[in-house]
Amino acid sequence: MKKSEQSDPFATARVETGLGFMDDQNDPVTMVLGLKDVRKCAHNWKTYQSGAKPGRIVIPSEVNIRETRQIPFEVDPPEHKTYRDLIDPWFKRPLEADYQEQLTAIIEGVFNDVLQQPETEVVSQLALVLQSRALTLLLNTPMSDSETWINWGTHVFRSDTTALDGDKAAILYDYIEAQIERAEQSPGNDLYSLLLQSKVMGKPMTKEQIKGVMILTFAGGRDTVINMVTNTIGYFAEHPEDLHRLRDEPSIINKSVEELIRYFSPLTQMGRVATEDASICEHAVKADTRISLCWASANRDERVFENPNDVVLDRKLNPHVAFGFGTHNCLGATHARQILQTLLSVMINKLDSIAIVDSKDNIETLGEFKRKVGFDHLTVQFKQR
Repeated sequence: MKKSEQSDPFATARVETGLGFMDDQNDPVTMVLGLKDVRKCAHNWKTYQSGAKPGRIVIPSEVNIRETRQIPFEVDPPEHKTYRDLIDPWFKRPLEADYQEQLTAIIEGVFNDVLQQPETEVVSQLALVLQSRALTLLLNTPMSDSETWINWGTHVFRSDTTALDGDKAAILYDYIEAQIERAEQSPGNDLYSLLLQSKVMGKPMTKEQIKGVMILTFAGGRDTVINMVTNTIGYFAEHPEDLHRLRDEPSIINKSVEELIRYFSPLTQMGRVATEDASICEHAVKADTRISLCWASANRDERVFENPNDVVLDRKLNPHVAFGFGTHNCLGATHARQILQTLLSVMINKLDSIAIVDSKDNIETLGEFKRKVGFDHLTVQFKQR
């Protein structure tokens, strides 16, 4: 098995029962595994809500490390639409030509730096730096802010010793509160200032609501983007023919982006809380218990995807749910897609080949399942064109 490959640990359970089960801090989770069932449950927000206790729909649960509701992630319709209508235009800015030019310059700059080194540890020296610098563009804040975020490491809630680090989370909360105060005293063109000037349902946004948007922005797109960038580089290191194919056929880059996102599914799952007794795949789900929408399993569903465990760069039918589905589709999906599209364009222009020197897998344990989500570290040698 190649280092870049990710197996499908859910395959047997998905076919036999359609479900998996795991315990998360004494709050059990029924995992929904098939694409059809995942989409059905995601669409049914009245039965399976996001607006539960803050932190509970995240797996692992964050109820013990935060009280602030992430917005609009942990809000259900009709209130959800009010928030999305307000902030969606800001998060669609990556579609603008000027934004794309700036993002290209950021990613080219990261590669120019690492190409001066004989070896590169991709997670810390490339993916983390790239994600942090790109985030300054999304927030419209100074590039220097990225140095602070880089020092936080690959996850804002997790450390080397624990999956939920309250002290580390407090660093993020304190930082966001300070930035809100800064924008209040000296408004600018950044996201903080926009939110301070905005109204929701006729009332100015509170600082707690603004904090909720910003926590989601920092936490939701951090380790997921880092995993996606790292996995992509690992893949092309072991499939140089595909790197050369993209150079020869740049018209398939957009399809390749969707395929890499499907295959690697950087976010394994997301929870919901049942508002009433229900059933999934003939299994009873009690009110106030949790289910998870297992995006990673749904994206390998052999009933939908031909050769689901292969990367097919020009895959024709690709209804993946890596960015969620329905009302709560990922707010940062446009930004993430643009990062990956730009990354591929820069790679085919700058690189001839990539050699893996050393690696260590990042493995999630999810009850009976163990899933590789990326790398704890990946050291490579880049060969320039």
